[in-house]
Parts: sequence; C-alpha cells; structure tokens
Amino acid sequence: MLGPVILAASRSDRMRRLISAAPVTKQVVDRFIPGEGVDDIVPVVGELTAKGLELTMDVVGEDITTPEQAAAARDAYLELVDRLKGLELGTRAEMSVKLSMFGQALPGGHELALANVRPVVEAAAEIGTTVTLDAEDHTTLDSMFAIHEVLRKDFPQTGCVIQAYLFRTEADARRLADGGSRVRLVKGAYKEPAEVAYQQKHEIDKAYVRILRILMEGEGYPMIGSHDPRLISIAQELAHRAGRKLDEYEFQMLYGIRGDEHLRLAAEGHRMRVYTAYGTDWYGYFMRRLAEKPANLRFFARSMISKG
Repeated sequence: MLGPVILAASRSDRMRRLISAAPVTKQVVDRFIPGEGVDDIVPVVGELTAKGLELTMDVVGEDITTPEQAAAARDAYLELVDRLKGLELGTRAEMSVKLSMFGQALPGGHELALANVRPVVEAAAEIGTTVTLDAEDHTTLDSMFAIHEVLRKDFPQTGCVIQAYLFRTEADARRLADGGSRVRLVKGAYKEPAEVAYQQKHEIDKAYVRILRILMEGEGYPMIGSHDPRLISIAQELAHRAGRKLDEYEFQMLYGIRGDEHLRLAAEGHRMRVYTAYGTDWYGYFMRRLAEKPANLRFFARSMISKG
C-alpha cells in the first residue's frame, strides 16, 4: 500500500526539499490549496458561497516547536475571523483547527493549546460562526476531546472530528452523539499501528458506516467527511431512516476534489461544506491528501511527468 509510504515521506525533510523544489509542484498544490494568505482566501470564500456552498477553513501548518509559533498560529486565525466579519456569512464559513498548531505537543501543551484556541472560538462566536477541532494521531485525542468538552460549556456549537479507522471511535461517537455535539466523521489520514486502528480499506469502510449510524440516530449534528460515492449514498439513506431533515446534517469534502459533486449535492438541497486550506506551510497537508486517495497521487505523478 502506498499510503504509509507517502505518510512517511510527509515527515522527511529530504522529501520536503525535493518536492518543494520541483517546478510543477506549485501548479499541483494549487489544486488543493488555493492560496498562501488571507488575501488569497477571501475571494475563494466569495466564489464558493456564491455557488451555494459552505466552507470550513484551515490555516495549514503543524510543525510548531515554540510558544511563539503557537501564538502566531492563533493570530493567523484571528486575522481570518476579522476578515470574515465583513462578509456576514455566519456559519456558512467556519474554521477548522489542529491543536498541534496551538502548541499541544509542547511542554504544558494541553493548557497552552486551550489558552490559544479559546480566543479563536470566542472571536468566531462573535461573528456568528464556529470552530471544529480536527483530529490528529491517536496519541493526541484524549487532549483534543478534553479541550472540546471545556469549550462546549461556553460555546456548544464547537465541533470535533472522529476517525473511523480507530478502534476507540465507536465509543467516542456514542458519547458525542448523546451529548448533542457537532461531529465530523472521516476515515483517517495518519499512519496508525495495528494495535489501535483498522488497516484494511474494507474494515475501515464498515466501521465508517457503523459509526455514521450512531451519529445519525443520536442527538448531535453529523458532518459526513467523505468523497466516496457509496458512503455518500449510505449517509443519505441513514439520514432518511433517522428522520433527519436536510439541514440536520451536512456533507464535507476537500477543496479541489470532486467539485462537480459539491455542486450536485448543494443543488439537491444538502448542506455541502468545502474544507479549504491555505497557508505557506502546505507540505504535510498536501502529502496526506496524496496518501488518502490514490487518484490524487496519480494526478500529481502525471503532472510531474508532463510538466517536469
């Protein structure tokens, strides 16, 4: 399987330098990451919302080694909130954050990440929108869920992400659904050991459906993070069986992948949110997109051959 190899490459400084230096790389990266700064992303927000789509925005960058870098990540999100304020989009434009960016892996990281993310959640609430806490590797999840629980006491719309390939996730889904949380369900994009995660695609797909059923039948708000046509169809059926209206769940897909499907779902009346990343530290995000889907890797390889 190529996925684990690509994920290993995402942590290689040598591969980072090689891929970043390739002349074609920027052209390909632009398919998934539409800009480096907030001035680049604001026109994209306008373009997508004009088509009836919604967004969740991620300022990419995870290699935080100092408290000063974590504070800078916080400030980048606060700048984004400030620019969104004038657009008056409410929850049509929310934000996704990785707590590693806010210092979670540093000494005292749990408290530092909470202290840095809270102002972002507060600022988002002031302009009528919210924040979703992204899931990272399994060693970070207890901290993420604890921060999520604290934030929801004052900001109940704060969401979180769960990953179908982890054995623990069915229990997490039940707890979150019973608590009425907004929950994005994804398959998972980190290299995890067999002791904690399913390794085979068919096992992950079956787990995804089991967990999605828990979310649809629960009290929360399910967010279906998938590009898989079969899983999208199953999600629609599970929502129908659970008696959910179209505004009681949503689909989420990555910017640059299956754009026609984004528009089709929106045209059918579904809430369709596009996960839109921007920033200069794009390498890790880009490599995980390649690892998640072989078609992404083929697209990149063809471009390297044809443009190089």
